Amino acid sequence: MTSVAGLLLAAGAGERFGGPKALARDDDGTSWLLRSVQALRPCAEVVVVLGAEAERAAALLPMSVWRVRADDWADGMGASLRTGLDALGPTAHDAALVSLVDLPDVGPAVVSRLLGAHEGPGDLARAAYDGVPGHPVLIGREHWAGVTATAAGDRGARDYLATHEVALVECADLATGADVDAR
Repeated sequence: MTSVAGLLLAAGAGERFGGPKALARDDDGTSWLLRSVQALRPCAEVVVVLGAEAERAAALLPMSVWRVRADDWADGMGASLRTGLDALGPTAHDAALVSLVDLPDVGPAVVSRLLGAHEGPGDLARAAYDGVPGHPVLIGREHWAGVTATAAGDRGARDYLATHEVALVECADLATGADVDAR
């Protein structure tokens, strides 16, 4: 039996965007944070890493979502990823499915497809869109220490993934995987 936690990185200040993306809403009022949490619902548990405006963002989350705060969130995505994986360390989960708050068309179908590729704690897989690697990224427990040791700045797990075999799970029929950096 395997267990995968959904890990949502939502700590950034969104400087290019004009404010924290964890507080962003679509024109119709849809919260990006809540949409991203819903996308991770196929996972056994959802953990959200907060930073900028953490209290305001936390107030939007349902009680069923585990919140952790990256005190060094201003250092970039790597700090958020380290915080999230460290928080999951004592749990029984054998993998984390890492997603970002600014992926508007990545939903539960993409997450479910990645979960279908999960076999155990040695897994490394990521969604691909027309063959281009993107998010979410499935990181098996056996890789957590290596990822946290190399995660720095806004590169997250990129350097670690570049030096390891990563299964690509094609998802272009489900989403574009495009992130939003500007309003």
